[in-house]
Amino acid sequence: MRRFLAGAGVVAVVVFVAGITGAQMGRGPGPTPDGMGPGMMGPMMGATGCPGMMEANATQPSLTEEKAKVAAQAYADKYLKGFTVERVLPFTGMHGTMYSVELKGPNDEVRTFHVNPWGNVMPFGGPWRRTG
Repeated sequence: MRRFLAGAGVVAVVVFVAGITGAQMGRGPGPTPDGMGPGMMGPMMGATGCPGMMEANATQPSLTEEKAKVAAQAYADKYLKGFTVERVLPFTGMHGTMYSVELKGPNDEVRTFHVNPWGNVMPFGGPWRRTG
């Protein structure tokens, strides 16, 4: 009986480790939530081979610093009463120029947002005050 339990234990450990390895490699059982299985390419693949990527001949979005400032201020007016845009800093993202926008609150709070090339405003970081 002891020999059988030792053998069953070894088999269980091997199956467990194989399951963890398969899960980490993306080879879990069945398709992913988007209906795609491992190695499948769907009809929405762009020219780059990545889902959701734009075609190579598509025009890139052009967001200016002023448009980023307006978008961030509109977001602040809606969700953060009393906050105003203090600084707009451009940086290069994967799809073009993006902007990091710092807003200052009525009690010297500072919030940072990212504005992507399409004008979407995304909160970044926490509500604590930056040092320096």
